[in-house]
Amino acid sequence: MANTTPSFTVIGAAQIAPWLDANPDMLVKAVKQAYLQHAHGKTINPDSYFLRFPNHPQQRIIALPASIESDDAITGIKWISSFPENIDKGLDRASAVLIINDRHTGYPRACLEGSLISAARTAASAVLGASYLHPTPKKIKRLGVIGCGPIAHNTLGLLVKLGWEIDKLCMCDLSETRIQIFRDKSAGWVGTSYSTSLESTIRESDMVLITTSATQPYITSPAWFSHAPTVLHMSLRDLAPEIILAGQNIADDVSHCLKAQTSPHLASQQVGHHDFMAGGIADLIEQRIVPDNKQPRIFSPFGMGILDLAVAKQLLDTLSTDDKVCIDDFFPDSYSRN
Repeated sequence: MANTTPSFTVIGAAQIAPWLDANPDMLVKAVKQAYLQHAHGKTINPDSYFLRFPNHPQQRIIALPASIESDDAITGIKWISSFPENIDKGLDRASAVLIINDRHTGYPRACLEGSLISAARTAASAVLGASYLHPTPKKIKRLGVIGCGPIAHNTLGLLVKLGWEIDKLCMCDLSETRIQIFRDKSAGWVGTSYSTSLESTIRESDMVLITTSATQPYITSPAWFSHAPTVLHMSLRDLAPEIILAGQNIADDVSHCLKAQTSPHLASQQVGHHDFMAGGIADLIEQRIVPDNKQPRIFSPFGMGILDLAVAKQLLDTLSTDDKVCIDDFFPDSYSRN
């Protein structure tokens, strides 16, 4: 009986970042396919698990186990932390690893730096939402960004790489330093950029991208959305229930987003149902839902582990062996080996 102990592969940020930069179409295609596989019952995506710290409510570490049960299955878990105070230390808020398991033996087969993959798949999810919800394909008159961090930067960059035209960029963040960093990193991507108030950012924009670390709603006025913008609500907890209830709401998976005190969850608690949820992103892709341009179209994706796996699979399949560190003796010899 064959009894070969498997090897273990490590792929770091230095290899992942160039791949993501060079393959925007492959990235979005992988995320789109994962959404469709999920809608067709070909995935296992349990609830995310939150490790919270009562004395530090802003801090959390989240486990996202998942499996894509296709012919070429992939299984794994993302372990991602969110420590907003890191920003003041010159560190990123989010850090992560992604562990991939062999679907047949269960052995962990690879560890990938996870924060870049997580940011990229979140950006791809936002771009998919924009592609199917925005009334003017690949054309944004004014993009309002609330929360000027890596997720917003990745999303803006992906939009530009995929040919979106953005006439103006208005930015809002609690930190003027973060706004300036965002403006500098985005130089040349848009026609004009400027910072403004939270209200003006929303009222003046036909697309609003929200990527903050907020733990409870702080945007409370439905009137700010009376012009029916496309809203990419990536951070999930920014909008008051009244705003959610006044819009057309799309999730990645409805049952997933109605948890953990997200804005849709709070809205469902307030009214006792979730009839205000139009459906999932796959319903848009497969045209079971038609965007309503007369009201705000709000995309609130909870973030699914299958998306990280879908991107990781592309990396594992296409990166050269020179871009991977292979450890042949990572695991012990099998107990049954003579």
